[in-house]
Amino acid sequence: MHELINIIKIGGNIIDDEHKLSAFIKNFASVPGKKILVHGGGKLATKLAGRLGVPQKLIDGRRITDEETLKIVTMVYAGYINKNIVAQLQANDCNAIGVCGADANLVPATKRNHPTIDYGFAGDVNSEVLGGNRSIRSWQILLNNGLIPVIAPITHDTRGQLLNTNADTIAQEIGKALSSIYEVNLIYSFEKNGVLLDVNDESSVIPSLNEAYYHQLKKEQKIFAGMIPKLDNAFEALNNGVKKIIIGKAEALPDLISGSSGTSITHT
Repeated sequence: MHELINIIKIGGNIIDDEHKLSAFIKNFASVPGKKILVHGGGKLATKLAGRLGVPQKLIDGRRITDEETLKIVTMVYAGYINKNIVAQLQANDCNAIGVCGADANLVPATKRNHPTIDYGFAGDVNSEVLGGNRSIRSWQILLNNGLIPVIAPITHDTRGQLLNTNADTIAQEIGKALSSIYEVNLIYSFEKNGVLLDVNDESSVIPSLNEAYYHQLKKEQKIFAGMIPKLDNAFEALNNGVKKIIIGKAEALPDLISGSSGTSITHT
């Protein structure tokens, strides 16, 4: 049986709130065994772009990453946010190392090719290369030496070009790749208690969600907008080796790990 590893993703709602981030970091530091933290970007990059006079454009919630925006998100995501998280983890006796996808070829990607929209320097993870020996070996070197990787959502195309990549997708792809050598628990922590049957009712958490029920809820328009790509990523991971996936509130991390909170993504 493979050794257990927890891959935990946090979003902007935690990153943008110093008190929530501090509490989360304490909980994350106390998680035993091997673990990886994947973080999003929060609002800081957008604020900095405004101050620098770099206009920002989003299509369906996805940032158009032009050349100047790429510089900003790299500085903010792989710089300040990543190192701030690492410093706080070190203060909690968690030997974290801050990296992005370009470091040690951890998350190779390709520039997004869309038939009608130019997303600029947005990247989609190259699953085949990430699952290859070189990338897997790099992950093992970090993890087997007691280091806790903290991954910023900046990737690379293996030819020298940095790319801005969705953090949920990065977490899913890392989970898929590492499932060949670990038993992977993937935890998406965000601002809601889990996947909700009624988006306005925090008590309407769906405790368990399989793919058939998910498609039914989408058809009934009970799940929509930002939750759809998160769930698409979750089922993609589940169908490609990840053993356990939980979606729920970041503040409830210990309960998410134990399975007593949030929504479990299941085969049946």
